[in-house]
Amino acid sequence: MDLFAFPPLALLLDLTTRALLALTAFLTPLTGGAAAALAVVVVTIVVRLILIPVGVSQARAEQTRARLAPRLRALQQRWRSNPERLQRETLQLYRDEGASPLAGSLPLLAQAPVVGLLYAVFLHPTVGGQPNALLAHDLLGVPLGRSLTTALSTGTMDAATLTVLGGLVLVIAGVGELTRRLLKPALDPAAPAWTSAMVGALQFSTAVIALFVPLAAALYLAVTTIWTLAQRLILRRRYPLPR
Repeated sequence: MDLFAFPPLALLLDLTTRALLALTAFLTPLTGGAAAALAVVVVTIVVRLILIPVGVSQARAEQTRARLAPRLRALQQRWRSNPERLQRETLQLYRDEGASPLAGSLPLLAQAPVVGLLYAVFLHPTVGGQPNALLAHDLLGVPLGRSLTTALSTGTMDAATLTVLGGLVLVIAGVGELTRRLLKPALDPAAPAWTSAMVGALQFSTAVIALFVPLAAALYLAVTTIWTLAQRLILRRRYPLPR
């Protein structure tokens, strides 16, 4: 069931689409046919600017988890046969440190409505009972509503589609590799060996998603991954992990 079929959410979807189209019209005299794609990039940057406090909160939470990791491991070893006591002691440790074990996940929940609304605009072929006019625009001849998998399944793959969408997927994968190399998470030494490989593979999940979503959403993903890497590098300097 489509949640955006409900009137309040349908109205939000329509208003957001109209705002993007208005921004596209504003940018057209300056950028011509690339105005809609640039509008997606501009909106993505605005969203990331608004969510900077979320990134700061996540960096602080990561630093706290890394600092408390040795003490948490000690608690796990001491109370591993008593899960209830382990939970109480873990929560007490966080309280004593003025932190919360949910500090890293709550910011993600806070940004979900904003990100979900943007994705809905990019993924809905019709809005307000009319064709989604935003997806009728193109970038270098590739419609914003086309995806790599759609082009392959419908036989509409051409050089422009492969170059633009394939290029975005490669950019996202490249940023994922840089993230894996430059921002290695502090893993529990007692964790299974496959944990490190799984965490590394997660860095490339966005590139996999980009294979299936429309070009507009792929643009959003590319800008977001680049912004996130740059922001995390800056915040890692401000909130370094203990060595």
